[in-house]
Amino acid sequence: MIYNILQYAFAGLGALSLGLGVWQRSKRGVFLMSAIASFCAAIAAHYHVFWATAFFGLCVPWALVCALNTIDLAWRAKAGFVLFLALGSWLAIYPTYSDERYGRIDRSGLGPEESVKIEEDARVGNRGVREWLLSNIDFRLVRGLDLKGGLRLVYTVDVDEAIKDKRDRYYDEVRQALARAFGIVGAEQQASVEDLKKLVGKVRVEKSRDNASTLYINFEDAADADKITDEFMRPFSEMQRQFSADRKRVTLRIKSDVETEIRSKAVTQAKETVNRRVDSMGLKEAGVTTRDEDIIIEVPGDNDQTFAEIRDIVSQTARLEFKLLDDDVNFFEAEVRNPKNQEVKGLRFQQEQVSVGPGKQKVNYYAVLERMEGEDLRQALARLQEWASTLQVPDDHEIGFGKYQAYDEETETVEDVGWRTYYLFSKAEITGDMISDAQAMPDPSDRGLGGWLVQMKMTSVGGDRFEDITEKNVKRRFAIILDQKVESAPVIQTKIPGGVATITMGSANPDQQIDDARKLELVLRSGALPAPISPSNEQRIGASLGQDAIVEGMKGAAAGAGLVLLLMVGYYNRAGMIANIAVLFNLVLQVAILAMFGASMTLPGIAGLALTIGISVDANVLINERIREELHAGKSPRAAVDIGYDKAFSAILDGHVTTLISGLILAQYGSGPIKGFAITLIVGIAVSLFTGVVCTRLMFDWAVRARKVKKLHLG
Repeated sequence: MIYNILQYAFAGLGALSLGLGVWQRSKRGVFLMSAIASFCAAIAAHYHVFWATAFFGLCVPWALVCALNTIDLAWRAKAGFVLFLALGSWLAIYPTYSDERYGRIDRSGLGPEESVKIEEDARVGNRGVREWLLSNIDFRLVRGLDLKGGLRLVYTVDVDEAIKDKRDRYYDEVRQALARAFGIVGAEQQASVEDLKKLVGKVRVEKSRDNASTLYINFEDAADADKITDEFMRPFSEMQRQFSADRKRVTLRIKSDVETEIRSKAVTQAKETVNRRVDSMGLKEAGVTTRDEDIIIEVPGDNDQTFAEIRDIVSQTARLEFKLLDDDVNFFEAEVRNPKNQEVKGLRFQQEQVSVGPGKQKVNYYAVLERMEGEDLRQALARLQEWASTLQVPDDHEIGFGKYQAYDEETETVEDVGWRTYYLFSKAEITGDMISDAQAMPDPSDRGLGGWLVQMKMTSVGGDRFEDITEKNVKRRFAIILDQKVESAPVIQTKIPGGVATITMGSANPDQQIDDARKLELVLRSGALPAPISPSNEQRIGASLGQDAIVEGMKGAAAGAGLVLLLMVGYYNRAGMIANIAVLFNLVLQVAILAMFGASMTLPGIAGLALTIGISVDANVLINERIREELHAGKSPRAAVDIGYDKAFSAILDGHVTTLISGLILAQYGSGPIKGFAITLIVGIAVSLFTGVVCTRLMFDWAVRARKVKKLHLG
């Protein structure tokens, strides 16, 4: 509705501007600009592009101001630009004003589909101007933790896991290098699983259980240790080697400087990933910082639903891996007859028929552990993992865990009742960094029954790798693993080109599936964490200053600003009023810019705003004094204004630059309230230079050039 009104209004205004341009040929240039801006705004409104509509719409009054007869075109262009900024600032500030005045629109009681529909209606303008603006303008200026309170979450990055991942990648590469060193494959060839089995009896590569950065190469014949030459170690330059006394064992350890770098990068990348996830949730006011190996997230507000959502999304590692199952080995068969397994409550073994190649079938055992009464799925998984850790699993294999489902005859639904095992190769054939996009969508298959899935598109490298793996492993199972849990293990029916895979959302109700699918889409798009993170501290923080302190602080800032404005009017008369108008416009511009950056307003930030008022006034004091000196020297008002601004500008620029340098230093090395103060100060410095020089000059020029006053009132 709103877009339709704007479309026809701007189209009509564009036609009117063209007509005026034909009628007044001396101004056809500015009317042509007005027509172009109007038609562009109309086209943007037709296609529901909000910011293009807003930008070109604000350009129309700018162009129309240029069409007036006042002073000259240069002055009118500057005045039009100031009007453009004033209207744009109102647009930027309105959502903040609305949220503070009326509160945010609460749609928490609506279902996901209904909420999406209402949000779309608001976005296209079918629910009134207020909701149209709020839905299309994402940024807000919000109160910081000291003014509003909120939630502080502290997560610790498991940097040892990042080191272990690096070590595990080297494990696969070392085995490939050994296959080439023993002549099993050619110098440029990749060894297959069958090729690697030929290393048995000659050499065994082992991962250290105590040190995440260490590998062991164990030779049956000590003479074979001579194969670990400088040439062999060239691809492993980040590792150092050490031979045992009998030369039957070579220890490869990641170098300490490389390990330090991995730790640092893991924390930095984890922070960037968390930041992307927080931003994707629309929580621009949240702050994400690091301290040693901790990530600190501060979210102003008191919305428990938002807090719960951020906990779920931030803590999800989103580590995606595709691994082949080794169904040729019936690994759990030996455990069926182990009497010790009867001591594990809820543990049992079941058989399943699996495909192990074209035309080949086999029956294998797998372990199942159902949750006990009063036990949740997480606790049941921990018990199954504890049991699995006692098994002797080869280093090139691992045990995967996926949810075990059963049909409930009473509710006639399939429910998650426990966990089951999979026997996997430990090498990840496809990883999450090979995913280019993810999209949540309804399950179109017959099994979907209103369910949802997440479709993943792979990069060109990932797509080629996926096609190669599926071609070589037809009729074998390929597990999709997310955060160390097997989501599904489908049988590869044929070679799969195109690099597209899906993850179904299980058996939950449709609303829960939609929610899970969207969260998974968000975390896959924002990227996996380089290492798992675990919550180490959580605090609900009240407004640390208290309402009385906030009110007193606001009163102090307002009183200080008010006294400055009164002093300017009392001392400089009408020139002081011009300075005050510029100062108030300065304040509006600052708030608009801070809102556009999604800044959090703290009490030090308010102090920064009050300080920039004084700085802005200081520029006008210099200008007014220079103009007064020129008037005393007998200059005309117009000449006095021109000379006064020219002579005062260098001093104004010097003062602003020195203060800007101080603000940049505080922003670089400060944190928390100090950084908030510095950012506000930097924005204020840039804006005050514009308002103190450009805006006041426009008003002085209006007085001496348009009204042609004979006397300037400077007190």
